[in-house]
Amino acid sequence: MASVFKRKRKVKLDNGRTIVRQSQKYYTRLTDADGIKRTIPLFQDKTASQQRAAQLQKEIELARAGVVDRYKEHRKRPLAEHLEDFEKSLLAKGGTTKNAKQVKSRIRRVFDECKFTFWNDIQASKVQHKISGLRKYVKTKEGLKDLGEISAQTYNFYLKAVKQFCKWMVQDNRASESAVEHLQTINVRADRRHDRRSLETDEIRRLLEATQAAGKRFDMTGYERALLYRLAVETGLRRDELKSLKVLSFDFENYTVSVDAAYSKNRKQTILPLRKDTAAELQSFVAGKLPMAQVFKVPEKTADMLKADLEAVNIPYVDDTGRYADFHALRHSTGSLLAASGAHPKVVQSIMRHSDINMTMSRYTHIFRGQESEAVAGLPDLSLPSKEKQKEVATGTDDKPVDAIQNTPKELTPKWTPFLTPTAYSGCNRSATVGNEQGNFQENDENGNCLNSGELDSKKENLSADVSDKEQLRLRGLEPLTFGSVDRRSVQLSYRRIIFDNNEL
Repeated sequence: MASVFKRKRKVKLDNGRTIVRQSQKYYTRLTDADGIKRTIPLFQDKTASQQRAAQLQKEIELARAGVVDRYKEHRKRPLAEHLEDFEKSLLAKGGTTKNAKQVKSRIRRVFDECKFTFWNDIQASKVQHKISGLRKYVKTKEGLKDLGEISAQTYNFYLKAVKQFCKWMVQDNRASESAVEHLQTINVRADRRHDRRSLETDEIRRLLEATQAAGKRFDMTGYERALLYRLAVETGLRRDELKSLKVLSFDFENYTVSVDAAYSKNRKQTILPLRKDTAAELQSFVAGKLPMAQVFKVPEKTADMLKADLEAVNIPYVDDTGRYADFHALRHSTGSLLAASGAHPKVVQSIMRHSDINMTMSRYTHIFRGQESEAVAGLPDLSLPSKEKQKEVATGTDDKPVDAIQNTPKELTPKWTPFLTPTAYSGCNRSATVGNEQGNFQENDENGNCLNSGELDSKKENLSADVSDKEQLRLRGLEPLTFGSVDRRSVQLSYRRIIFDNNEL
């Protein structure tokens, strides 16, 4: 066991005498793991001093053996000191002051509710239980107002903040492991307290028209508010981003607006396109202002401002499904309008500046009224016949007559049976068939004046004009005509004159 002692020192009195005085605390002398001799102060109680000296001796022996507790000093530090360092690390990574303070306040609230003072005090079960029992309070003129238990999304915010702090402790070599790493967030869809909706196109137009004609509200004129709403819908910029805009943020030649990285949520400089008509309106609005002048005096309570303007045109701030149309809902309108315009999802994600496209499609893209009906109406008409059925109807192979009697043999063709093949004229079809089967030539003449086999190519009045009047068949120098009873080879191979029955062609 390490020895303890009290320090002694000589004191010379005024009368010249010299006395020896002892210290109030006990001390011990130890040689540390590096071989350096040290005198370490202990306590006034001898027993406690002996125990502490023995503990120090044991730690030195473990260190010499290679077993060192690297986190001992950090475990002795209060959590409040670690939180201060954690906040500085958030700012050093480029986080905003507002976000760093918010995360720190959430962690501190949980630790205060759980009564955690040091790192070893943190227990996952206590953290989970205390966060689930937190309540939401808002400041009013009368004092704090209790709004009830926090929502599922707020629960996740608190839990993520605590887990982020504990993970930082491990990464910064202040602790060996996180006690809350295994805790899981809960499904926010099961408990949505402030779900937002997107405004319809006609609702936005009504809002802009009425706001522009309205008076001053929240230190902004009606025209300023309408222009602010219009810019928010067309660009998807957030409230703080709109508030940071200066005159030099706009490039009216290229129709763009830029947001500095310090004010952007993703800490990157943002350049977004503008509509030409909106750019012209903004250029007229900022005319005469200095380049560093603020464009909009955006109030802190933008939700209250928009709520008042919505009420003026009878647009519900909260719809029948409980969704809100607050100022951030204008950003939801941006994503929904872009999706409805047919823009590619990656283009919508780029304009909305989301790192995950699932956020763009699931959270910020809503369906407008009538879109589902229009989509269903655009489906193909399934009551129409198939291609095979249409082909059967067109060729007459669907067991229905096309323009002929039903008992006409289908296997007949014009090439081999010219007299039995139905033609375009129904009456002649029927007569030709009857005459061929029964040999009744008189009935043929009476019904359709069709030529029978005995009269074919014999009656001049029944022949066509081209055949009966050969003298008028063709002018000299033109392509000769052909007809069925003439040798085609002599006509096609030569343009010379041909003699038919002493008649010139």
